[in-house]
Amino acid sequence: MTNALLDDLKWRGLLYQQTDEEGLANVLNEEKISLYCGVDPTADSMHIGHIVPLLTLRRFAMHGHRPILLLGGATGMIGDPSFRADERQLQTEEQVANNVAGLRKQLERLFDFNDENGALLVNNKDWIGKMSAIEFLRDYGKLLSVNYMLAKENVSSRLETGISFTEFSYMLIQGADFNHLYNEYGCRVQIGGSDQWGNITTGLEVIRKTHDENAKAFGITIPLVTKADGTKFGKTAGGSVWLDAQKTSPYEFYQFWINSTDADVIKYLKIFTFMEREVIEALEVSVQEEPHLRKAQQALAEEMTRLIHGQEALDQAIRISKALFSGDLKALTVEEMKDAFKDVPTFETTKEDKNIVDFIVEAGVSPSKRQAREDVTNGAISLNGEKVTDTGYEVTAADRLEDAFTIVRRGKKNYKMVKFS
Repeated sequence: MTNALLDDLKWRGLLYQQTDEEGLANVLNEEKISLYCGVDPTADSMHIGHIVPLLTLRRFAMHGHRPILLLGGATGMIGDPSFRADERQLQTEEQVANNVAGLRKQLERLFDFNDENGALLVNNKDWIGKMSAIEFLRDYGKLLSVNYMLAKENVSSRLETGISFTEFSYMLIQGADFNHLYNEYGCRVQIGGSDQWGNITTGLEVIRKTHDENAKAFGITIPLVTKADGTKFGKTAGGSVWLDAQKTSPYEFYQFWINSTDADVIKYLKIFTFMEREVIEALEVSVQEEPHLRKAQQALAEEMTRLIHGQEALDQAIRISKALFSGDLKALTVEEMKDAFKDVPTFETTKEDKNIVDFIVEAGVSPSKRQAREDVTNGAISLNGEKVTDTGYEVTAADRLEDAFTIVRRGKKNYKMVKFS
């Protein structure tokens, strides 16, 4: 038996492993269910690689099913081995609480937790944290053999380098989570990344051992997102692409998506956006027949920036992009300039008036005084969006934004930020 939602997930490339494909299809065809995805607070923000299972959970919500978002206030104190080569650095309770608060805000952008029939937001510290060590060992430790746990790939891959009992116990705690949500909310499905298969199936085993044969629960994993050239998805020269606007600004976020290659953009549209199949297929034709228009990249960047940061932030990102393309920096505020040029080459100098020729040579904008004079005379040099064509021009405090920096442009695309100390 097939199911329209599962068929759509397959088309989007969002199904990697399922514990019982036919059984889940039957359940989804017959009833509305609750299902969950967990997020451990290892940082105070998620990056874009984290959100694929969450967006998949939202797709279930769009079909009338109830999503449960689990924040790992307890499991975040332990650390998931998840094929890591070494032990995670344990965080303090205060760090975990701070991270939980940050993640809660981001989840509230993706899900509606206010509607009585909407999504649920839970924290496993509320039940795991109340359990004594003796209770945990008696209620859950007896359910699984050590041999069963050692056979899990995320554990067996660590046996040579070593794994602490703390991380070894993680899968059993996650199994207790699934069991708790099954009992409290009738949660039938857990969704996770491909590295969560061992933890998810452990949860199913816990449910099987603690309920009668009529108990039916399921697990789904999402494939790891990869780039066509084999490089890691979600990374830039500056590091991870975060959802937190303070870590990755909306403009940088927008630029990440709009710079997607033709080989990747359709896959990203399927995985990350909620655009209809017909729309994505039309954009795929555009990539093949008119790639220079970059319609698919534009749609992807707009959809994702609006989803994570809102319409106002998207409008700002587009405004910055247009200003940089046209060279009209005067259209930008000082804060937008800081944002746009955060990663351009910088040069530091002192706060003293300098002739424009000396200034751009010292800053490395032009290679020599002769070239600098030609650049100025030919109108190739701009300060903060204003062209300078007089070789006798003096760069003064009036050219310093916030008395701290000046944006120098040579030609159409060569920018440098000069900082003043």
